Amino acid sequence: MNMMAHRQLPPSAQEAAIARASGQLLSRYARSKAPLKLRVTDGEQAEPIELPAGAVALLMDILEAMAAGQGVTIIPENAELTTVQAADVLNVSRPFLIKLLDEQKIPHRKVGKHRRIRMEDVMAYKASINAERESVLDQLAAEAQEQDMGYGKP
Repeated sequence: MNMMAHRQLPPSAQEAAIARASGQLLSRYARSKAPLKLRVTDGEQAEPIELPAGAVALLMDILEAMAAGQGVTIIPENAELTTVQAADVLNVSRPFLIKLLDEQKIPHRKVGKHRRIRMEDVMAYKASINAERESVLDQLAAEAQEQDMGYGKP
């Protein structure tokens, strides 16, 4: 099955409130990291649904984002993105992304004149940049502690 990306714009205040309440209720059951059985009711009909643990975790992430008033985009791991889509995922400009591709910092392929980037490669690059930032911040924090700024000392 080749699922396309799905984008949900930021929720209304009412939708955010519903997401917050639903997330709080669901979180009690999601902690077990096991499949979850839900009973969906629609009028007079009730039907049980079993969700795999991974879907429950994903649903929790979606509800958390919506409760915070954020929009959500779901892109399957095996998807190939355009440069515009990849730049959006990385929150960078398209020209900056093109520079990264030209420098071979993110693998890609060409389809005619157009570049295609695998979602896994975009996420791997994002993870490496985040790890690098964490490392720099940890180093700065350690250096600040070593210098012992001396605030509050005579």
